[in-house]
Amino acid sequence: MTSHNAPPVVYPLGHSRFHGYFLLCLWLTGFLLILLWIYGSHAFDWRLLLVLNAVLLAGVVAYRGWKNSPVGHLAWDGQCWRWEGTGYLTGVAEQKLTVVADFQSLLLLRLENPAHAQLWLWAERRVLPERWLDLRRAVYAPHKTVRQTLEDNLQARDPMHAVAVSGHDLPAEISPKP
Repeated sequence: MTSHNAPPVVYPLGHSRFHGYFLLCLWLTGFLLILLWIYGSHAFDWRLLLVLNAVLLAGVVAYRGWKNSPVGHLAWDGQCWRWEGTGYLTGVAEQKLTVVADFQSLLLLRLENPAHAQLWLWAERRVLPERWLDLRRAVYAPHKTVRQTLEDNLQARDPMHAVAVSGHDLPAEISPKP
C-alpha cells in the first residue's frame, strides 16, 4: 500500500483568542469565588488575603504566559514539520506533530523535536480561513517519515535490498529463494 503525503502548507500561528479568553474565564472564576467567600464570611483575615494574592498572581502569570506564547509559522513541506518563529528557525529536519485537541475551527498542537523539547501551539481557523483545510489535511494525513522515504527509495532502486529490522540503518542483502 502506498502512502501519499499531504501537499505543503504554511500556516501562521500566534496569540490565540480562545486561549486568552479561556485563561481570563478561569481567572475570573477564581476571583468571583473569592468575592463569594468575602460576602459569605463577613470577615477579612490573613487566609483571605493570601488567597486573594494567589489569584492575582495567577492572573499575572497567565497573562504573561499568553503574551509570550509562540508566534510564527508552522510549515509542512510534504515530508516533515518545521516551526519558523520570530527570531527562531528550526534546523531540525524532522519534528513530530501531535493533535492534542480538535474543536473543528481550533486545534491544540504539540510539536516535538528529536531531543523531546515540546512546543504547544494553538491554530485557529479565523487567522487564515482559506488555508485552514490544507492545514487540517496535513495534520491528519498519514505521513511518511524521512526514514520511510529513504527506505522506499532504496527498495525502488534495487528490489533485492530491504532495510534491516534490527534497528540498523544499513540495508540487508536478501537472497532470492530457489
